[in-house]
Amino acid sequence: MRRYSAARTRWRAAAAGLAAVLFAAGLGELTASLLAPSASPFAAIGGGLIDIAPSWAKDLAIELFGTGDKAALLTAMALVAGLAAAAAGLLELWRRPVGTAIFVALGIVGAVVATVRSDGDLLAWLPSILAGAAGAIALRVLMKRATPAAEAPKDGPDRRQFLVWTGATAALGAAALVFGNLARATVRTVEAARAAVRLPAATTAAPAVPAAAELGIEGLAPVITPNGEFYRIDTALVVPQVDAADWSLRVHGMVDHEVVLTWDELLALPLQESDITLACVSNTVGGDLIGNARWLGYPVRELLARAGVSTDADMVLSTSIDGFTASTPLEALTDDRDSLLAVGMNGEPLPLAHGFPVRLVVPGLYGYVSATKWVTELEVTRFDRASAYWTSRGWSERGPIKLQSRIDVPRDGRDVEAGSSVIAGMAWHQHVGVDGVEVRIDGGAWRRAELASAISDDTWVQWSLPWTAETGTHEIECRALSVDGETQTSTPAPPAPDGAQGWHRINVTVS
Repeated sequence: MRRYSAARTRWRAAAAGLAAVLFAAGLGELTASLLAPSASPFAAIGGGLIDIAPSWAKDLAIELFGTGDKAALLTAMALVAGLAAAAAGLLELWRRPVGTAIFVALGIVGAVVATVRSDGDLLAWLPSILAGAAGAIALRVLMKRATPAAEAPKDGPDRRQFLVWTGATAALGAAALVFGNLARATVRTVEAARAAVRLPAATTAAPAVPAAAELGIEGLAPVITPNGEFYRIDTALVVPQVDAADWSLRVHGMVDHEVVLTWDELLALPLQESDITLACVSNTVGGDLIGNARWLGYPVRELLARAGVSTDADMVLSTSIDGFTASTPLEALTDDRDSLLAVGMNGEPLPLAHGFPVRLVVPGLYGYVSATKWVTELEVTRFDRASAYWTSRGWSERGPIKLQSRIDVPRDGRDVEAGSSVIAGMAWHQHVGVDGVEVRIDGGAWRRAELASAISDDTWVQWSLPWTAETGTHEIECRALSVDGETQTSTPAPPAPDGAQGWHRINVTVS
């Protein structure tokens, strides 16, 4: 009688688990793409993990991966899923039916999370349930061919049979993933609908960007950030697909009367253009989670005036279709700043990843309290009655943007040729304005940089300083001065809980 290798059997059990999870994931994603696009099992569970993750974990992810935080999360989820699947196979070998029970339990968890987080899909629960059931069945079938009790008298055919079954199961799962993505692309009509949108001309057009606003220095960020390069930080693991024809905004709460605004009604209103710089509160000193665009939208103050805001209110809680909320100080939406219900970005409809069809844009506040994408609700309320996604996790309530500057040229750690050179960067203090930037080298005297022409107080501004670079290693620092007399503080502070601060410092080697 043939002796069986325990190690070989364990490897087969782990491989069975991996093939089963790939089959389950493929079937779940394919089902979601066809029946419930917003209820992808990976997206549902990933979104749930984002919701329950502590603030420090999210801050660390953004610090490490920046705008690639979601890709990093999906990669980590795939690795964890693989390890869990291998463990499920081993548990099925040692404690049957624990392994299949794990698949079933994960399917139920995914279904519950998808239902809770659903954007309205009646079948949000189905993809995860089918995935869990498919994984459990696949594991049971493969385990029958992985364990000695199921082996035939000869070793060769049995090994080949197991490999064929395992490979076929994994291949079917991979094919389902591919077809699911293809199907998602074909059924996703929102992008096509967006492409067909023709935005009306602005009733109040923004002035042309001054030619002197752009210094034309290689390596310096452009004063207007292209849509494809604009940073994206939000809690949506999968970009919501919102059809403009189905979109509406509800204004309610502490108002005289509720207002509901549809897409067609919004476009019929007098829209205005404004150049506004947005910044993420997670942006570190010298970081790139900031961008400037020309936005087209309707002033939020006009909409709130229609609703009639209570004199006791002090906050507006905005809600995204994916459940994210932001608490914006009421005065920031009703004063003279250009707070917009935006529909356009740099001359085109909002990109899907930046909030199509409608988002909020508020000058002077970090995005976590103001820049709600895919916005569907504005609730007029009070800070002592409601809290938002990030404020409930310990971030400050009001989130005013701090006076900041950074060095873009030369880059930190780069080699610079000796001789005539230039130091250049960006500075910002939205809704206040930048009056100047100072630079010092190796702790010497502060030197005043040349400011480019500012578009407005709500946008960042470029700056530059001629520099005769001498051989050696040098530390370069910058600090900004605001129009209200404030000097950028040297005291360092991390992004949490109300934005990073400190001087940007770089080190370069001149040779």
